[in-house]
Amino acid sequence: MTPNLVTAEYVSKYTIHVRFKDGMEGDLNLEAELHGPIFEPLKNLSFFKQFFIHPEFRTLTWPNGADFAPEFVYEKVNIAA
Repeated sequence: MTPNLVTAEYVSKYTIHVRFKDGMEGDLNLEAELHGPIFEPLKNLSFFKQFFIHPEFRTLTWPNGADFAPEFVYEKVNIAA
């Protein structure tokens, strides 16, 4: 079953606090994940802060189309917990 990402809030630098429908939540630091052409613009903090949760796919998404799947986000938060 795909985790349902329900909220995402900017914390600091490249860290976002996320919460899932099942109650799992935590801070997600994406600094090490920002490699490759689609993610390069996210290194600019003002652009990084423009993330949103895609209403249909529940991915962590940016205006340029960069996104992180909810499964990836859930796994990263679960490991950190």
